[in-house]
Amino acid sequence: MSIDATVDRARALWQELAAAPDAAFGTPGVCVSPGSSLAPQSWVGVVTIGDTALITAPTDRAADSVRTALNGLPTTRLTDPATLTALLPVSDTLGPAALAYLTPEDLRPPEATTAPTGRLAPGHAEVRALSQEAGEADAGESGLEEITSPVFVVRDGGARLLAAAGYAHWPRGAAHLCVLTAPDARGRGLARQVASEATAHALAAGLLPQWRARPAASRRVAAALGYRELGAQLSVRLG
Repeated sequence: MSIDATVDRARALWQELAAAPDAAFGTPGVCVSPGSSLAPQSWVGVVTIGDTALITAPTDRAADSVRTALNGLPTTRLTDPATLTALLPVSDTLGPAALAYLTPEDLRPPEATTAPTGRLAPGHAEVRALSQEAGEADAGESGLEEITSPVFVVRDGGARLLAAAGYAHWPRGAAHLCVLTAPDARGRGLARQVASEATAHALAAGLLPQWRARPAASRRVAAALGYRELGAQLSVRLG
């Protein structure tokens, strides 16, 4: 799959998530959509893919304000919280998060570790235990509880899970990657190991792997596997 085809698939995914018949990427494209999944309810959602952007607003008034304030801005600045806060009455922000995608020919599996990879069903009690061990913030960032694919795991030699990864089935044939490593097991390549297995599983099913991340460490794992950052996502709440 070419990078252009990947960009097209990513845009089609976010246009569907925008939940508006007139949703389209532009410079930027702004539409009114109270049911948009680009941001929490009643927030403004901004997604950039390539050199274009899609923005959803909960009301006509909010959409008009966004169009006026952001008209003419470079795409790269549309997901900069400082820029939007300076131009709009922003009361809160969420993100930005990088959006990275991968094609079959780009996947770079990591070197094998001494710990074999196993599988569990989504929602398994051991997966929930890993989320609890990692803490609410890290578990929420990982999205581990949203997995609908098999969960690829690495153990410590006993019953305890050290790392887990899988993906959630999103619209338009997208596979949204979810990865989590126990706090005391990080830096050992385990996230790459389980994420590589999950990514390969998604590719074998003809899906488009998507990696959304804010932490630098997560973005480094994605880059090491061959994911390319093609865009970003930012949500803002207007005061």
